[in-house]
Amino acid sequence: MSLPTLTLTQEMSLSSLALSITQRCRHHHQHFSPQHLTSHSYHVEMDMEGPNPFSHLLSDLKIGDECFKYYSLLGLEDARYERLPFSIRVLLESAVRNCDNFQVKKEDVNNILDWEKKQTDPNGVEVPFRPARVILQDFTGVPAVVDFAAMRDAVKELGGDPKLINPVCPADLVIDHSVQVEFSRTSSALQKNQEIEFERNYERFVFLKWGAQALKNLLIVPPGSGIVHQVNLEYLARVVFEEDKVLFPDSLVGTDSHTTMINGLGVVGWGVGGIEAEAVMLGQAVSMVLPKVVGYRITGTLSSLATSTDVVLTITKHLRQVGVVGKFVEFYGPGVKQLSLADRATISNMCPEYGATIGFFPVDDTTINYLRQSNRDGNKIAQIEAYLKAVKMYRNFMDTSQDPSYSEVVTLDLADVVPSLSGPKRPHDRVSVSSMKDDFHQCLSNKVGFKGFGLPADTHDKTVPFVYESKEYTLKHGSVVIAAITSCTNTSNPSVMLGAGLLAKKAVEAGLVVAPYIKTSLSPGSGVVTHYLQHSGVTPFLAKLGFDIVGYGCMTCIGNSGPLPESVVEAIEKNDLVCCGVLSGNRNFEGRIHPNTRANYLASPLLVIAYALAGRVDIDFQKEPLGHSESGDAVFLRDIWPQRSEIQAVEQEHVIPVMFKEVYSRITTGNVRWNKLEAPEGMLYPWDSKSTYIKRPPFFDSMKKELPPIESIKNAHVLLKLGDSVTTDHISPAGSIARNSPAARYLASRGLTPREFNSYGSRRGNDAVMARGTFANIRLINKLVGKSGPYTIHIPSGEELDVFDAAERYREEGHPVVILAGKEYGSGSSRDWAAKGPFLLGVRAVIAESYERIHRSNLVGMGIIPMQFLEGETAESLEISGKETFTIDLPEDMKTGMIVPVHLSDGRSFETVLRFDTEVELMYFRHGGILNYMIRKMIQ
Repeated sequence: MSLPTLTLTQEMSLSSLALSITQRCRHHHQHFSPQHLTSHSYHVEMDMEGPNPFSHLLSDLKIGDECFKYYSLLGLEDARYERLPFSIRVLLESAVRNCDNFQVKKEDVNNILDWEKKQTDPNGVEVPFRPARVILQDFTGVPAVVDFAAMRDAVKELGGDPKLINPVCPADLVIDHSVQVEFSRTSSALQKNQEIEFERNYERFVFLKWGAQALKNLLIVPPGSGIVHQVNLEYLARVVFEEDKVLFPDSLVGTDSHTTMINGLGVVGWGVGGIEAEAVMLGQAVSMVLPKVVGYRITGTLSSLATSTDVVLTITKHLRQVGVVGKFVEFYGPGVKQLSLADRATISNMCPEYGATIGFFPVDDTTINYLRQSNRDGNKIAQIEAYLKAVKMYRNFMDTSQDPSYSEVVTLDLADVVPSLSGPKRPHDRVSVSSMKDDFHQCLSNKVGFKGFGLPADTHDKTVPFVYESKEYTLKHGSVVIAAITSCTNTSNPSVMLGAGLLAKKAVEAGLVVAPYIKTSLSPGSGVVTHYLQHSGVTPFLAKLGFDIVGYGCMTCIGNSGPLPESVVEAIEKNDLVCCGVLSGNRNFEGRIHPNTRANYLASPLLVIAYALAGRVDIDFQKEPLGHSESGDAVFLRDIWPQRSEIQAVEQEHVIPVMFKEVYSRITTGNVRWNKLEAPEGMLYPWDSKSTYIKRPPFFDSMKKELPPIESIKNAHVLLKLGDSVTTDHISPAGSIARNSPAARYLASRGLTPREFNSYGSRRGNDAVMARGTFANIRLINKLVGKSGPYTIHIPSGEELDVFDAAERYREEGHPVVILAGKEYGSGSSRDWAAKGPFLLGVRAVIAESYERIHRSNLVGMGIIPMQFLEGETAESLEISGKETFTIDLPEDMKTGMIVPVHLSDGRSFETVLRFDTEVELMYFRHGGILNYMIRKMIQ
């Protein structure tokens, strides 16, 4: 490829152009110095697509004694800018700053600027977005680090310098998914749970520690530090980035859906799959449809009894009813001023539960005050405030003249919020505390569904005696067996955590206790929580009720709740009881929290303790006491419920900057076990062939330095013939490893027993396990077989096999395979292994009626061809049985959206649309996927 000569125009100063090129050279791992410029033109020895047409917007900003540069969006001199929602302004700034007329085109900038019109386009307008950074949790972070390690090997084998393979975009990885509540209700719970965590995850942790040392631009936060989203809020988030004296908004994508928690701090970000995250880490843009933005206007004042948890559960139900899937939600109005930063983060955290892409609170004075409280650097805070005011991204929620245009507006009066829970099976099924008793009893009778268990009326009052620790207790429908203060949703919020502590103190002083068989736990999202709970003196009272600190991580919220007492489990299972979990989490889908809690309710930490004290959820707190004092007096919830003013006074006194400084000054070195881990040193990872957790993937095994010719697909068999709405849950390995599965047979062949299998999530760093778990969902319906399960037909022999075994046989026979599918193929959560897995099964192409947007992009990222039936045509209408072989002739001059014929072995043919939607996607495919593209780019 000939390299372009870029001409200096009269509108660009030499220094501003040099600065722009320096930024882009860094993204491509190239060195550039202004001395490379002549007075009129320059030539950079790299694949650069063109100068930024908006370089003239680079302006000076003096803050204190320092001078900075920034892209002045007001310099666009376009009245549409100040009508844009604040979240869309962030997208616009990114497009302006990164415009290269290849990944980000001038047309993209104009489309974002014209948001008011473009957001209503019925076909959707796609725009690129280059976030400032990436955040990962450990289950999804391990495969990313594995890929980077494998890319280094490939670069070396192709004669390049493996040191060039590093994240281009800054990435933070927080290890928070591996700790479980094995032990609780003991002061040594934390120590014991962390010991088990390190024992089970030793191989993964050693590998990640190598990554922390070997990969630049990657920060790994060790286990025991907290939950990724809370650590992001309290420490990692920049709010405004400063690179080479250029200021721009902080923004990110993360490999967890609750990445949106950071929206409460005024940072645009959302959850994506692993492939998109790796692409961003490698300097590529995310493709997204320009979203509609729902303005959520908040008014009024919260009652003294309601909490931020009650607010978010109310908003979640409201927005589910409004319908905000695929949309941005932006909060505004005078009521926002009443919400603390932690309250806002709680609301933003549950964005996936109300279905939006982001739930955004623009930066205001409250944000700045929180940054001071959390011990951010004073000079950085000054930069944040000055820059955001300069680009009109700083908000005064009391000033209606700042209100932008929105796609639609909905309103909430905080005075209408009442104490609430959500459940028993979905986070948006809010129930007021006052209605809880009646609602639960109705759920017992309702037919099986999200609000029903379908139990006969004559079983509702069943009671079951059981013995625990030599004492007899009774269980019934509605009995609480798990009570967990957990999840970054609430443990990031001092008001509800200190409120829970004050409630515990009053309960203990009133002589109340929690039944010992109830599994109680407290898993803070960061060490800061421990500090202010101890400092305020409430920790002993929490422990007295069984809420000892059991670990720092997601824990019960993601199902790491550990075992229940055997006698409790036996009583539940033998009597078909609907027993309950109450947790301060964000998800309560059936089967998620614990197999033996069929009903699970999300609640504030205060209500978690209240229902633990009651021992049941079918209680009317107004009429029924929680228990009795030692003197026999009835104690009601109202007697021990702390007032909001009381909580605020304690918070103001005890949540102080020095706590944040103490915790985060040792964030990467504070875990003694982590420090003792001996990780390999060096640029290349020494793969252990015996490891069943970490394995070098075969993605680059046959890769050549030269760009390969496009290969047509000859005589491919159909691996699977699928219907509509096949989700990434159907495709991607998830959950426990079934004992009769190909993955189980593989692990058994390596000497592991079933109790050592662990989960697919923990083994995402081993492609041999993950390939065997692809399409292993027991609810998958393959039309070739005609029943649910992970099976298919090996067409040449007619034999029914596990999907993996059939794919292996096709590979041995030299046959490529394709997948036939219906509408919305790949819907649901974006998961990297939903594309990586099919690639490893030998899938060359998917022919579907339509695709979920991100999954289609992921297929391209792995070099799999997404093809689409013509409008109105399906496999059924074309009478394709799936037993034919398929030949697809791919022209060397492929173009986006071109029509490509497919020839069948019976002599028929039909046409498809080639779903490469951009030139960038075509480029990725020609290289065999995005990772292959980046490898060749590095060795040029």
